Amino acid sequence: MSHHPSDDLARAELARLATTHRLDVRGGRLRRTSSRFCLGVEHGDYNGTELFGVGTDRFLWLAYQPNASGRVRLASANFPGDGLVEFTPGQVPPPRSPQLADSWARFPCGVDWILRRAGLPTARGFDGVVFGDIPGGGMSRSASLAINLILTVLEVNGATVADGLRIVDLAQAVENDYIGSPCGVLDQTMIYFARAGMGTHYRPHDRSIAWVPLGAGAPGFRLVSLDTGTVRPGLEKSTYKVRRAECEAAVGWIAAREPIRGLADLHDEARYRRHEAALRAEHPQLADRLRYIHEAQARFPRLLDAWRRGDVATVGALFRQDGHGLRDLYRISGPELEVMCDVARTVPGVLGERMLGGGDKGASGAIVLAQAVAPLRAAVARDYPRRCPEFASRWAVHACGIVDGVAVLPGLGA
Repeated sequence: MSHHPSDDLARAELARLATTHRLDVRGGRLRRTSSRFCLGVEHGDYNGTELFGVGTDRFLWLAYQPNASGRVRLASANFPGDGLVEFTPGQVPPPRSPQLADSWARFPCGVDWILRRAGLPTARGFDGVVFGDIPGGGMSRSASLAINLILTVLEVNGATVADGLRIVDLAQAVENDYIGSPCGVLDQTMIYFARAGMGTHYRPHDRSIAWVPLGAGAPGFRLVSLDTGTVRPGLEKSTYKVRRAECEAAVGWIAAREPIRGLADLHDEARYRRHEAALRAEHPQLADRLRYIHEAQARFPRLLDAWRRGDVATVGALFRQDGHGLRDLYRISGPELEVMCDVARTVPGVLGERMLGGGDKGASGAIVLAQAVAPLRAAVARDYPRRCPEFASRWAVHACGIVDGVAVLPGLGA
């Protein structure tokens, strides 16, 4: 797999961490997993829509080596306060244990628990060190970590899972069933299947994956994460959980009148309008959630077509429209996220912007012509601290390229 410039910094940080915690990863391997940037449909996975996105070059790295202790021993540079995470495979706390609620240890413990439940081996111990530069909200740090850990534990134990969608399901189960986060499969799918220069198209009706090349005529552009400096709680503590419950309530209300499995089933315009009007009369907020999903789903074919043609301006315009819907109809955004969007819209060459990920806090995203990245960064530096002074020293702008989702690299040297 190709070297990325950020690999060098990661290797140095991982080597320092291994020395600090006396973990032996020399001569082992290094697995790198990406972040993701969803182009459509944000929050569509649990509503049954098709999905489209890319892997982006903010990464999580895990250097690892089997050990003879029979124990898993891990340390994360991103969570130094947790120190060394250590456990015996098969002897982890039960799901949603309070003792793990505020520790990143819930991820490796969750991977052990989920893989064992699935009948997959986890018995062999290993040493590992983790470092990531994925922003803390909106680019799927948790999904990247879960996928990386699953692939690492399987490899250390001499097991393989050929079906990539099973890896996606296992990673989702770590968050759903062990941690208690009600995430869908968007993040895991877009990371695991990501390919450089391609968009990943997921069709839920047959669980198929297709890769869509970006049209040859596309201008130079970057996908930019606008990190607000805010800290988003887990999805189980956020508006995401509320919105998901609302969508389930809307499905239940409509299904009592006509069978549907998800809001995406109402793609026919006449059928949608009939149910939307009736739902709005009794539950206007649920009708707004339905309207967002319907309109986003209607934009989806135009998004794919524009991507295939390299028409990045149209991709950006549709991304912006999606942001308006997420803000006004789905109401999943947050004040700092919208300030970032407001600032981005003032910069020529920013083609589209909206909130990213689970909502409330974290990061917004923008599709930006390459020559506009520096002006965007300057505009954020000038305007965001003034409008959000509490986060004046914590914001960041990350300009990203499109990369493979999973790479196995040579390990740290002996």
